Amino acid sequence: MTRVVALIDGEHYPPVVRFALTELSADYDVVAAAFLGGTEKVDLESGFDTYGVPIVHADSADESLIEAIERYQPAAVIDLSDEPVVSCDDRFRLAGLALARGVEYRGADFAFTPPKMRVTTETPTLGLIGTGKRVGKTAISGYVARTLKAAGHDICVLAMGRGGPAEPELIHGDQVNLRTSDLLELARAGKHASSDNYEDAVMSRVTTVGCRRCGGGMAGETFFSNVPEGARLADTLGKELIILEGSGAAIPPVHADANILVIGAGRGIVYVDGYFGPYRLSLADLVIIASAEEPVSTPDQVARIRAEVARLRPDVPCVATTFRPAPVEPVSGKRVFFATTAPVEVLDTLARHLEDEYGCTVVGTSANLSNRALLRDDMAACEGAYDVLLTELKAAAIDVVAAAGEEAGVPTVLCHNVPIPLDDVDLEALVVAVTRTAIERRTAGEG
Repeated sequence: MTRVVALIDGEHYPPVVRFALTELSADYDVVAAAFLGGTEKVDLESGFDTYGVPIVHADSADESLIEAIERYQPAAVIDLSDEPVVSCDDRFRLAGLALARGVEYRGADFAFTPPKMRVTTETPTLGLIGTGKRVGKTAISGYVARTLKAAGHDICVLAMGRGGPAEPELIHGDQVNLRTSDLLELARAGKHASSDNYEDAVMSRVTTVGCRRCGGGMAGETFFSNVPEGARLADTLGKELIILEGSGAAIPPVHADANILVIGAGRGIVYVDGYFGPYRLSLADLVIIASAEEPVSTPDQVARIRAEVARLRPDVPCVATTFRPAPVEPVSGKRVFFATTAPVEVLDTLARHLEDEYGCTVVGTSANLSNRALLRDDMAACEGAYDVLLTELKAAAIDVVAAAGEEAGVPTVLCHNVPIPLDDVDLEALVVAVTRTAIERRTAGEG
């Protein structure tokens, strides 16, 4: 039978709890119970003998659960508690603590299971995961790849996305220089030529393996993916490191020796202290707060996120960043139309940056790169006014922007989203350090 620890409280009359534990024992091996709190119906001074199983009682519900898991090593914890001892928020927090320790968390009408790390590669791995979509995870991944390549590391990026290929796709981006015209041909052949694996290969010039996934659970599990097959392919390449690039809030089903967590500052504190934010934070060895400037996020929002990260993971470096576009080809003296997935509120800031740093004139912008109909309207409003189309490589960059440029005889230039630290820290050094951690853990057998 499955080995379990029950979660109980003092708002239930002890004989009722003992009855429930006896009933539970018909289907499970109940090895202990963790007492979460509550005093209405239990006399704590008289002890816990009445429950019939060993009881773990610490200073808080969190500590009771952690101690019970560490002492009894259950496969699952089963929650027999209720309001007011544990609220819904409390349950998400407790579930996150269990999942982080590889333990399933079940209740009367819910169950949370740890994401399955289905594959462990021989090659060391560095995970790059996020709290959600549009937090800048792919931009950070590209930056990490370029930083490690410049530092002399031979790497491969294993990318999974909602537009990935039917079979894992290997691209030797360090050997083949794919251009916009090549991506257009791929798009016309039915491929999602702006998928993350193409972005990494084209923009960072590293080897990539592209995969697909569909569906994402609250704790990061995917419903369907071909990532395990992609991981096995990546593992045959003889690389020094595989970067495991997550998709949205989904976590690749591959063992990671270390993790970088990207938090979108504008999403608010709930993605850090609520739901499974603490669980994702428990996996992190480096935290990057992205888009940590106004008007996307306020100083108060950033300060609250910093404080929560420091409270939950005081051992983990945390750096706040923002993004700035960097064209991969010269645009000096050109009239530019700029397309991005960034919020409309920052378009003026990004346009000024392009003009000040790259010597172009921005005659039009669109924050609708992920909305094809609105993007076409924005481009039509500036038709004939630009010499160059400048775009991030994502969403509709190829099938709309580059296609329109080809038709109009206007070149399309791709651009990086470069993370700029807002703290007095060396982000490159932090990236290299967390990579070293991943490799050392694998070498020591600790990953």
